Amino acid sequence: MAGSPRGVPDTWLRTAAVAAASGYSVQQVRDLERLGVIPPARRAANGYREFSDEHLLALRAYRNLAAAVGPVKARRTLSDVRGLPLDQAAALINSFHVSLARERDDALAAQHALHVISTETDADVDPEIPSMTITELAGALGVRPSTMRFWEDAGLILPERVTSLKARRYPPPVIREARIVAAFRAAGYGIPDVLEIIRSIRRLEDLDNPREALRSRLDAIAGRTLALLSAGADITELIKAR
Repeated sequence: MAGSPRGVPDTWLRTAAVAAASGYSVQQVRDLERLGVIPPARRAANGYREFSDEHLLALRAYRNLAAAVGPVKARRTLSDVRGLPLDQAAALINSFHVSLARERDDALAAQHALHVISTETDADVDPEIPSMTITELAGALGVRPSTMRFWEDAGLILPERVTSLKARRYPPPVIREARIVAAFRAAGYGIPDVLEIIRSIRRLEDLDNPREALRSRLDAIAGRTLALLSAGADITELIKAR
């Protein structure tokens, strides 16, 4: 299409043409305009909407940004960057890169934790400490006892109760599961996903499925990072066109 986001378009596009070029439906284009994701369309003399290359660029930026950070955050960002000062707009986009890098670091830490856990043997367990209390295990994992109780309620860990007061004790197999739970929670996994991982470990008695889950997560983070880079290039053009 002729024209540039920085200049006056040689050709204006109707809603159906923008939808066809962007891969969105006509209604989606209208909704994204209403939400401020793309600039307001120009109105022709007959009242029809008319769009430019800038609108196509914004729609492409939104698609990639939504893949990177989710549609809600992407909608808000595309609306905000048109009005924010340059330094704040740049900082906003950079914050997404920082967040994704942190997600990757957490996933890599969980991957390392799984490797350490998978290489442990019974000989690695101190025979003088056959089990741990909730306070001891919470301290070893760096979480609060209340977090341990929440994990228990969710079925992630299954402690033993061995005293008349039903005090919790955690034998080595449960300690290992608790460490896996802590690793995956630190990597950003939700409770349902961690529960499925723990159940698979209990069924299969190995760590292959968790490792595969982490590999898939790292691949997903890589894909989101590439999408963010593409969105960033388009958003840069939108900012320059203001």
